[in-house]
Amino acid sequence: MKNNRNQVVIPINLEIRIPEDDPVRLVDEICEDLNYEKVYAAYERTWRKVCPETMLKIIIYGYMNGIYSGRSIESACRRDICFIWLLNGEPVPDHTTISRFQNGKLSGAIEDLFYQFIMKLHKMGEVDFENVFIDGTKIEANANRYTFVWRTAVEKLSAKLEEKLTGYTNALKAAYSLPQHISPEECGLRLREQAMAIDLVFRQGKGSRKTPLQRDIEQLTELLERKYKYVEYLSVFQGRKSFSKTDREATFMRMKEDHMKNGQLKAGYNVQIGVENEYIIGVSLFPNPTDVNTLIPFLERFRKQTGRIVKNVIADAGYESEENYRYLKEKGQTPYIKPQNYELAKTRKYQQDIYRVEHMIYDEENDLYICPDGRSLEYRYTRNSVSANGYDIHKRVYQNESCAGCPHRDKCHKSKYDRREIKVSQPFDELRRESYDNIVSEKGVLLRMNRSIQVEGAFGVIKQDMSFRRFLTRGKQKTETQFFLIAISFNIRKLWNRRQADRTGMKLFHEEAA
Repeated sequence: MKNNRNQVVIPINLEIRIPEDDPVRLVDEICEDLNYEKVYAAYERTWRKVCPETMLKIIIYGYMNGIYSGRSIESACRRDICFIWLLNGEPVPDHTTISRFQNGKLSGAIEDLFYQFIMKLHKMGEVDFENVFIDGTKIEANANRYTFVWRTAVEKLSAKLEEKLTGYTNALKAAYSLPQHISPEECGLRLREQAMAIDLVFRQGKGSRKTPLQRDIEQLTELLERKYKYVEYLSVFQGRKSFSKTDREATFMRMKEDHMKNGQLKAGYNVQIGVENEYIIGVSLFPNPTDVNTLIPFLERFRKQTGRIVKNVIADAGYESEENYRYLKEKGQTPYIKPQNYELAKTRKYQQDIYRVEHMIYDEENDLYICPDGRSLEYRYTRNSVSANGYDIHKRVYQNESCAGCPHRDKCHKSKYDRREIKVSQPFDELRRESYDNIVSEKGVLLRMNRSIQVEGAFGVIKQDMSFRRFLTRGKQKTETQFFLIAISFNIRKLWNRRQADRTGMKLFHEEAA
């Protein structure tokens, strides 16, 4: 029997079709309780198709279910009962509206909304700002893989072009009787004036015979355009070694996902997160592939947004530097950072290597080191350098008089000079020892175990369970907005899971539970 779909029916109450413990209800509860003042300030008019609260709800719920594109969210709003419930009678927004809201209206307010949620988790007792586990991962940018621009190549080509442009301009000045002091740009203007004076018709296409003046003007124009392009490229680098033509704020980095299986670099962003009690409490994106210069900007941004300073900072060896240690000490934060030589120091080869600086005898009274042959390495001078963040690094250089006749010479060092030289930063060594003592303590062992579980586990959920391995937007501001949305959706899902498992208020995993 054929069903009659034209009969009058009573609208179904979606409230009774969605379970009371469904995650969509938690999304509605969290998003309704946020302050959208900054979002409303981005609108130029009061009328809008869908209110910002509802727009954020459907985007967050889409992200929680691995739906990231505007078209897919629009389709889900027409078909999925949970999305329809979130709309609550409002019209379905099209994908353009969703995209404009996320990349436009939300860009300047998403960080404020994220930290509002973090402060609410703090009031719930889920976050206490005691331990922050910090780590980073590289996520591929929305850029073509083969649009790389390398700073070294641009600098080399720019220097060659400048030399060629100078020589060619001088030849044109001599050929057309132009003043020697004018610039290449002024030379091009003078040549065009001469072309206009004789009513020169510029010919184009194959088979057309160009005049020498036209060829010279076109050649000079081409050289100047290349010069302007290189100048523009050099202004884009801003300390980086590369960028992508598709997304100029992305940097080419080595990633674990290698599509060519040959170590090919891909454009991406270094995503840094801080995790506490399984929740992401801080987010920052950086264009530099290494982690060492990201710690201080990350913590400063977190402090500015929350007004809090986390007591313990737990990170891996990629964050170790004298600058980072000094910053944490000045802020009263306890570092649990693994030294870069931590694993190496446990090997037998390291422990039996008598030629390493760590194993030399230091005479503190006379400020000198004694090598295995009993010769003294005395202080000579201090080598100064500046880090990428402007931190002054001072290393003391010690040298002996000569290594002549030493039976350990070949094993001790490979310098072409016949003397041993070592560079020591005693403040750094002292700070490193403090951090080492922290991580080998009973509390340090527990925190390091939790770092592997919590922050690396968060990246595992985002990349594997949520299938987010590549940004859909371009530009640092838009990609950062997208990851803030990822972090909010991750935290809501985590809060829901902890409630279901009756684990709310749990702070650290212990060895038995792990």
